[in-house]
Amino acid sequence: MDPHATWYLAIEGKEHGPFTKDQIEEKLQAHEINAETHVYTPGMADWQPLKNVGGFSASENGGAGAPPPVPARAFGRPRSDEIDYEIHGEEMQFVEITLDPGEATVAEAGSFMYMDPGIQMETIFGDGSHKAESSGIFEKVLSAGKRVLTGESLFMTVFGNGAQSRQAVAFASPYPGRIIPIDLPKHGGTILCQKDAFLCAAKGVEVGIAFQKKLGAGLFGGEGFILQRLDGDGLAFVHAGGHVVSRDLGPGETLRLDTGCLVAFEERIRYDIQFVGGIKTALFGGEGLFFATLTGPGRVFIQSLPFSRLASRVYAAAPQTGGRRKGEGSILDHVGGLGRLIDGD
Repeated sequence: MDPHATWYLAIEGKEHGPFTKDQIEEKLQAHEINAETHVYTPGMADWQPLKNVGGFSASENGGAGAPPPVPARAFGRPRSDEIDYEIHGEEMQFVEITLDPGEATVAEAGSFMYMDPGIQMETIFGDGSHKAESSGIFEKVLSAGKRVLTGESLFMTVFGNGAQSRQAVAFASPYPGRIIPIDLPKHGGTILCQKDAFLCAAKGVEVGIAFQKKLGAGLFGGEGFILQRLDGDGLAFVHAGGHVVSRDLGPGETLRLDTGCLVAFEERIRYDIQFVGGIKTALFGGEGLFFATLTGPGRVFIQSLPFSRLASRVYAAAPQTGGRRKGEGSILDHVGGLGRLIDGD
């Protein structure tokens, strides 16, 4: 064991340190920690009980102890709460999350639907991750400022279970479509998604931003230079319009799609923008000037009805903008302004 190694302790779900080996031995002798206390040092795959780490007086020479129930850090990141959920509905879905005592979930403002009486609400700066909790006021303001860049509020809401029994809280989708549950560890711990896709997540998931590195993708990618970045080892829920499909791209495999139909993708995927080609196609094709191109390996989530497309159709059909109502079958629709005046429009 390196006597100069830096060590961290996980005590009551919080990270403490750094410490030297001698300092940890002193804490053992003073009974401030014991053989079951979890420790971490760079180079370890995950937190381990002291009894499983050779070189300490509490060591049992590498026995196969049970994994930590709620360690403060795993693979370099805090561990998220483990939540249960159920998605209800078809076109207008909502997700009901069931929390054990002490667990919590974070959500965007305006997505709350209902909750059991034991759920407690708290408005916070930033994303509600354990990293944000342990940071200073400057870091918290910076985290909240990043959210403004993605078009979101400065604040998020934490819904925690303060009761002694399991409690439920529900969040609704903002428009017709699907709610996608994403288990972040299955996607390398990180997912990039469009700016308004995030709905809610287990407390501990970090909600940040990702800048597009390529100028073309930033200028013409439909989402600008900034995407939402979800990091952690818990569950996150994103919302998409219409029907949602996922595609697993192999190494070097490329998929081209409408920029607005892209919901989310794994960080390892290469994202760029490609010109549709041909002046006639570009000007009169009606499908825009650019494709989004994604190159594997990795998974992509695609939506059939981007909200911008839905909104433009509604706006174009609105009478106030000169649109015409279609398919209503009333004779008054065909007699101009007088008909609209008679039937209340």
